[in-house]
Amino acid sequence: MSILTRIFGSKKEQVKLFYNTDIHCHILPGVDHGSRSIEQSLDMLRAEQEMGISRVILTSHVTAVTFENTRETLMDAFLKLKDAVTDAGLEMDLYLSAEYRMDEYFDKEYAADHLIPMPGNHILLENSFQQELMNLNDLLFDMQVKGYKTILAHPERYTYYSRRRKRYEELHNAGARFQINILSFTGYFGEEARESALWFAKNGMIDYLGSDMHNVKHAHIIMDYLNSKEWKKLSRDLEQTVKNDLII
Repeated sequence: MSILTRIFGSKKEQVKLFYNTDIHCHILPGVDHGSRSIEQSLDMLRAEQEMGISRVILTSHVTAVTFENTRETLMDAFLKLKDAVTDAGLEMDLYLSAEYRMDEYFDKEYAADHLIPMPGNHILLENSFQQELMNLNDLLFDMQVKGYKTILAHPERYTYYSRRRKRYEELHNAGARFQINILSFTGYFGEEARESALWFAKNGMIDYLGSDMHNVKHAHIIMDYLNSKEWKKLSRDLEQTVKNDLII
């Protein structure tokens, strides 16, 4: 029985994504405001699998004050989830990384060389939702010199960019890659984020897509959207630029 049928009672055949790696999600249990338990994590992974995902990079929040996760706290949750996935008989490759908010806690972890990169030395970075990091260009350059490949998480959600989209081009030219949330296309984060996500798609500036899934409700919204006519048309264009499967 599929996760859609078991949880939502739907018998609709699920449209699959055109890539097999989710590089942004909050499925690791008990470490941020994503999954709260192993059981929720397994349901979210089953939903990922139903959408055609077979590799998941677990990117829990690392943020000053609210989620000051460390390599140790994340690794502990990661190993427990891996054991549960094996016990459940789920065929899913899991990788541990994080979504790093660029703040004072990140500065400390970065200076101590405590970051957990994705395969290929990619790092998922999150800006503040209030304003851009003052020295963002300098940080991106410094990280790239040190061998990191920087990915900016959900830039479509930073409203301070929406009326100065030239900044997106500047950041992209500076080496930052862009990860867009599929949820943004659905309007879940508001019309402004949706319009920005569509702008990225139209201009061929989406390097990676991510679910940014925090719960099974998010999975349901994404699954419904993948069955829409809009996604069918949009995905044909995105297949030309999105690199999710090449990150490993």
